[in-house]
Amino acid sequence: MSITKLTIIIISIIIALTLIVCSAISAYTGLNLLRPDKKTIDVSPSDIGFNYQDIKILSEDGETKLSGWVLDPEVQPKMNLIFAHGYGENRIEEGMPFFSLADVLIKKGYRIITFDFRHSGNSEGDMTTIGIKEKLDLLGVINWTKNNYKEPIGLLGVSMGASTSLLAGAESKDVIAVVADSPFSDLHDYLKENMTKWSDLPSFPFTPLILTIIPLMTNLDLYDASPINLLNKLANRPVLFIHNSGDDLIPYSESEKMVQKYPESFSFWLTDGDGHVESYKQNSDEYIKRVDEFFESALESQ
Repeated sequence: MSITKLTIIIISIIIALTLIVCSAISAYTGLNLLRPDKKTIDVSPSDIGFNYQDIKILSEDGETKLSGWVLDPEVQPKMNLIFAHGYGENRIEEGMPFFSLADVLIKKGYRIITFDFRHSGNSEGDMTTIGIKEKLDLLGVINWTKNNYKEPIGLLGVSMGASTSLLAGAESKDVIAVVADSPFSDLHDYLKENMTKWSDLPSFPFTPLILTIIPLMTNLDLYDASPINLLNKLANRPVLFIHNSGDDLIPYSESEKMVQKYPESFSFWLTDGDGHVESYKQNSDEYIKRVDEFFESALESQ
């Protein structure tokens, strides 16, 4: 065997082994991203003084059981507000913090329905799908709310929950308005540009490998979580986008490009701060004022 042929064989083996190793790392990393540790529910609404009830709801997929709470105001509710949490969080969304937000909104007459998406909190499910199947979970909660209460339904979601709220709102005519706090516009395109923030791996070759291998292993289509492609179904309803200008995890341009699709229907509050889903914490009074006025306006237009 000539030296040239031997060199080609050795190089080919090295390339093949490198591809196998990189593919294995990509598969391991991608699957771990879909199975974040579940945060336990270690507090009760009664600890905060809320009137509440535990609820069990079936996802629209017909098989995944979801856990949640209904938080009732002391007055006749003016609206049902469904809260959708972010990736790796649960119905409490401590980083926001949700209980603080809920406390003020309940006093303003909103009934709050908050729940755990699949593979979160106390809900069933073996993986998080970053909006793909979470849309079915939220549709299940919307249908449950419609069947149990007569008041109009609004959605307030953060991060993954914001994108999921746009997806579910586009599918459900029972939703009259959506607040989307820090959403991505298209899951595939977002991960293509930002996977390194989640994987801690170099973009090449790992990002294209993860985006190719994981859909094949899980039978998930990342393009199924693309709010920007469904905005035409929301164009006749009010949507308020909220995003921090210094969001280093999901850039505010993700909200901006969606608002630009239908500026006559959609509103955009770009907050002047840093961090992901930090707008409420950094601008609490203004956040409450804008959200309340937004939903009040939506109710008046019914």
